[in-house]
Amino acid sequence: MALADNQSQGIVPVAAKLGNGEDPKHNLYWGSAYGVKTFFARSTDWTRISCGEKPKAEVLERCVFKHRASNVYLVADAYRGREIRQAILDFLSSAAGDTAEILSVPNASGTVKLPIRGGANLVAYIGHDGLMDFQLSQFPQKKNELHRDAVVLACASKQFFAEPVRASGAYPLLWTTGLMAPEAYTLKSTLDGWIAGESNEQIRDRAAGAYDKYQKCGFRGAHRLLVSGW
Repeated sequence: MALADNQSQGIVPVAAKLGNGEDPKHNLYWGSAYGVKTFFARSTDWTRISCGEKPKAEVLERCVFKHRASNVYLVADAYRGREIRQAILDFLSSAAGDTAEILSVPNASGTVKLPIRGGANLVAYIGHDGLMDFQLSQFPQKKNELHRDAVVLACASKQFFAEPVRASGAYPLLWTTGLMAPEAYTLKSTLDGWIAGESNEQIRDRAAGAYDKYQKCGFRGAHRLLVSGW
């Protein structure tokens, strides 16, 4: 995900403390109450394995969470706000099955090796829709026939991400038709349904219910906003 950044992104400015793209601790999309790190850390369904590793210069913090009732891990990277282009490119490369990595994380029996990025079963981008502000000269192309689901929680992501996601070969499990607040409760509800093996429409219903719960926009409005598939 790309940290919210008042200075380098075309977002409606938020409070300076929340919109500092160099400060993950307080950032709207990471360290605030509904940011990815805080929301998942407080969830009774997930346990935090680690936080703090910086895998590369563009990423200020990486957190790893494990689902308490299943063998599913979430690896979340907080990209500097000004590195939003790289965050989107890395997401699309992962969706295409490129740049696969193995991450070793501790567990009860020692360590577990997680296939991440292009090796993951589901990849997600969360944050400002940078494709509203800039264009990519080329899109990462599908690398193999493995099925990958993609989630894009950003404003009007179905419109702006359709071409690159199609090129990646990933399936758009959940994306948006209009303006949205890309906060972590929508991601969590989507993952809840995905882990439970629900249908795409059931997952969409879950996500819409969560978005309505926190945004008070009405279920029908949330259901029009959050859609699954092409």
